[in-house]
Amino acid sequence: MNIEVIDQTAVVREPGVLVSGGSSAMDLLASVRHETGCSAVVLFQEQLDGAFFRLSTGLAGEVLQKFVNYQMKLVIVGDFSGYTSKPLQDFIRESNGGRQICFQPGEASALRWLGRGAA
Repeated sequence: MNIEVIDQTAVVREPGVLVSGGSSAMDLLASVRHETGCSAVVLFQEQLDGAFFRLSTGLAGEVLQKFVNYQMKLVIVGDFSGYTSKPLQDFIRESNGGRQICFQPGEASALRWLGRGAA
């Protein structure tokens, strides 16, 4: 898997959809931990199955619960302005106020967010 480590964060550079369910999320978590030892990861919007952004599918909850359970911080980088679902926008806003999961518009802001939460 193509992973770049920046400031103790695994930035996954692998193209295509990598996370399409709980099992693939666990595979990704295991690869990141094994290959890098990092406890924070940056994924890009296009690496997540499109169903992730339809909350009614339950995919977001299933995937994000894996990251929480295994104490892996996650930042998802992308342009989320095209999603007009109020529940999704609320979910993104609430996640961004926490310390475990965040949605950011760019890689630099993702790394800054992870840096401020390091402790």
